[in-house]
This record gives sequence, structure tokens and C-alpha cells, in this order.
Amino acid sequence: MPSAELFDGSEIHQWIGGEARPGNGPALTLIDAITGSPRGALRSSDSADVDAATAAATSAFAEWRRTPAAERAAALRRAAAQIRLHADELGRILSRDTGRLLGQATESAAVAADLLEEAAVTGVLEAGRSLGGNWMAVDAVRREPRGVIAVLTPWNDPYPAAAGLLAAALVTGNVIVHKPSERSSAAGSALASLLAPELPAGVMNVLVGGGEVGATLVADPRVDMVAHIGSTATGRSIARIAGARGARILLENGGKDPIVVDRGVDPRWAAEQISIGAFTNTGQLCTSVERIYLHADIAEAVTGELVRIAEGMVTGDPGANGTDLGPLVDERQLAIVARHVDEATEAGARCLTGGTRLDRPGSFYPPTVLTGCRADMAVMREETFGPIAAITVVPDFDAGLRAANDSEYGLAATVLTPSTEHALRAADELDVGTVKVNAVFGGAPGGSADPRKASGHGPGFGPALLGEFTALKAVHIEAAVTA
Repeated sequence: MPSAELFDGSEIHQWIGGEARPGNGPALTLIDAITGSPRGALRSSDSADVDAATAAATSAFAEWRRTPAAERAAALRRAAAQIRLHADELGRILSRDTGRLLGQATESAAVAADLLEEAAVTGVLEAGRSLGGNWMAVDAVRREPRGVIAVLTPWNDPYPAAAGLLAAALVTGNVIVHKPSERSSAAGSALASLLAPELPAGVMNVLVGGGEVGATLVADPRVDMVAHIGSTATGRSIARIAGARGARILLENGGKDPIVVDRGVDPRWAAEQISIGAFTNTGQLCTSVERIYLHADIAEAVTGELVRIAEGMVTGDPGANGTDLGPLVDERQLAIVARHVDEATEAGARCLTGGTRLDRPGSFYPPTVLTGCRADMAVMREETFGPIAAITVVPDFDAGLRAANDSEYGLAATVLTPSTEHALRAADELDVGTVKVNAVFGGAPGGSADPRKASGHGPGFGPALLGEFTALKAVHIEAAVTA
């Protein structure tokens, strides 16, 4: 069993046909997100590697699709056990890749193991259904795997994002060609080093590299389905390429998630919820809170508490476990965050705290609180993906709901309210895939949600995700007339 430590540095490999090997493409420099310094390089995949990976998956499909579901599930449980065993190593690798706080990075590896185990249970329960036809015939609807699945995953939470899609596809009998984001290549290869060996050769293949590798994979006619978590721009490009040849597409893309804070809630608690949503993982989560609508009656009190929390997060050792603030993934992301803040303040928003990068190694930007934000500002319209609390004061709850819906995105939304009526209205009226009332994060296992508008389409998790990776076939059987 390869150790994840083999993949923390320059010795990063693809997995093709059951073998770990370096890519044949150009070198890709690895940057330590905590220090901002180079820490090694990898050879990315090229078109020949994409061809080999897709060919290996295609060859493995016939046998894997006929492997009993219980055996496929057992492989996922073995992989989950390996991930738990190596969770500390995986956490360190992810922290160096993306700057995620060590404790959170290790926890995300454990969540990946949870998702594999969840799929191992739910994936063996439904193979189809019988129909009430003629008593002399058998009528059924079978669920069959779709075939070769290209799985493209993001850098900001790569372990759960990959594990959820990979587990659902594998347990339903599909084969995989997986490309993690080039910004978390070490983490992606480390996860593969623990999952791929538990599967027959060719069932899961992993490539490394940037958008050109993903584009080549998506365009391959042997790929039956593309499952993508990442930016809306990339998702639209995938839809054009794969859709043109009729491939199935599953997209969970960008978000600009709002939070509406109603009158009557405790201001300190509301500020704590906002800070969790806006500042966790330095604001680099697809469901981070990026737009804040405060009822005028409590806006001043909530804002004051939020500033207090934000100013307390910039102390401590940035590399230590438990530190409240990690860096942005790289300078490219910091430039986007800084531009949004600068443009907002130039257009009339007030910066109450933060607003300038921190003077330390790495791409550190402080938790920033902006007030007076308008709907036409980029910080309220475009994905910021940074630790920015952009606040608009609204006169009442109705205005807050209208503002929350005024976005091209529809991933998730949060409402803090003591009113049962307002909570029920939010659940009904918010045009998003997930509505959370009185908690920015959380939810029971087994839920499923479809993103809306520019945030994508198709369930990103839960039992409904298993259905996305299967195709329905109606079967009618009657007895033959014999001589």
C-alpha cells in the first residue's frame, strides 16, 4: 500500500491502469501556500496520458459493471479505512497545497472517508424496480452504470468533493478518469494513492495538470459522462464541449451565497454565524457567505460584533493547528479578493476592518467587513472567494429575501430569524438548491439538492447523486412460443 507521504513533494504520480507513474507533460511548480515558496514540481499529464487513462477505464468497464454491488461497496469501505489511517498525512498535504488550517484539513479527510462509507451502504440498496404488467410477463426497470466518467474536482475542498463523486460513480458500477485541480495536485494524488489500489486495475485512473488536460479529457468520445465541481466559467466550457457530443453532464458550480438576518435575533449570535460562513477556510468554500443582508433594526449591533470577531482572527501563528486564519490559496486568488474590496470602497462602501493584505509570507488577506455595499458592486455580484463580509442594510425581511434572490447564482442561502412564518417563507421562496435556517453550515446525511441558475444542475450529494450515475432501462420478458 503506497503511503500518502510518497506524494507530498516532487514525486507525484498519475494512476493509469493500476500503476503509479509520472506524467509526460510539462513541469508544474508546486507552491507551499503557507509560505508562498516553491516546494517541488510535478510532471503534468499530456494527451497521450489522457488517451491511456481513458483506454484503461474503457477496458475495465465490462468486468467492473458486473461485479456484485456488495463487492464494489466493500472496496469503498477498505479505501475509507486507509483514508482514516492516513488522515494526518492527508491533512498536512492539503494544508501545504491550499493553506487550509491543519485541523480543518485533517477533518476534511475524515469527511471523505465518511462519504465513501455512506455510498457503500446506500449504493447496494436499489438496483431498479418491478412493474405491474401482464401476469404472464416480467416487467422491470433496471439501473445500469453509464460507463466512463470524467470527474473534475476543485482545490478548495478536494477530499470531500472528490470522494462524494468518486464513491457514487464507483459503487454504481462506473469506471473513472479523475483530474483534481492543479492547485491541489499533491492532495489529489495522495487521495488516489489510498483509493485506487483497493480497486481492480483501470477502474479508477487519475491525471494531473491544468485546464488543457481537463479539456482533452472532456472532449474524448469514450467519456460517457462528465461530473464537475468548480467555477461557473469552467462548467460552461465543459457543457459546450461535452454537450456537443451528447455526453451526460453533472455540474456543481459557482455560488454567491446570501445570508438574511431578521430582526429579533441575538446580534452576537448572528455575527458568529456570519463569521463562520464568511471566514471559514478564509472564505474559500462553495457555500461561503458572500452577501449579507441585515435588518435595519439590528444592523449596527450585528456589524459591531462582526468587526470585533474579525479583528480577533488575525493574531497567532498562521501555520499552527487551530489558528483562526489561513492564507488564500495563491496570489491569483488574492488579486481577485483585493480587486473586489478596492472597487467597492472606491464606489462608496466603507471598510470597517481589514482591506489590505497582511505583512507576512504567503497570500494572507485579513477578514474584512464592508458596509454600504450595493447590488451593482462586483463584491455583491461576482464570486469573491475570500474572507469578505459584504453588508447591505435592508428595511425589512421581505426586502432581504428579494435581495437574496437577485443573483445569477443559486447554490445555497441562509436565513437567521426567530419567526416560523419567515423561516417557512424562506424555504419556499429562495431560488437556491439548499436553504439553511438559523445555521450557516450543517445538515443530516442523505440530503440531496439541485443547484439553480448559474450554480449548475444535477444533485451534488445524497442518494439522488447515485441515480445520476445510472441509466434506466425498461425490460419486458414473456415466455417464448415453443414448437
